[in-house]
Amino acid sequence: MPRVRKGAARAQNRKRLLREAKGYFGTNSKHWYRARNAVIRAGVYALRDRRYRKRDMRALWIVRITAACRLRNTRYSLLMNGLRMAGIVLNRKMLSEIAISDPKLFDKIVAIGVKASKAIPAKA
Repeated sequence: MPRVRKGAARAQNRKRLLREAKGYFGTNSKHWYRARNAVIRAGVYALRDRRYRKRDMRALWIVRITAACRLRNTRYSLLMNGLRMAGIVLNRKMLSEIAISDPKLFDKIVAIGVKASKAIPAKA
């Protein structure tokens, strides 16, 4: 049986990979072996950082809500616990947007949350 070489398929694969590596620094965009490794690493980082972005955004929303709470002389934890006890279902993204765009509404939300958290008897 004759030996078959990849020929066109190998050339297409190399061309596709170098196209994906376009713009990478130095030999990472020119040499096939280095480009292959760079593209694989880039894919791994992209997958990881899509998850990290979600964490970063949640942390940003919490920082914004905390800052808005401090301006109103309360704590983030009291607000969140109070909202849970009052049955108000607002996620952190919406709370941070309300804190920035509509401070009067956020004042009302804080008042409800603090009132609900104070209504719970403290554990002895």
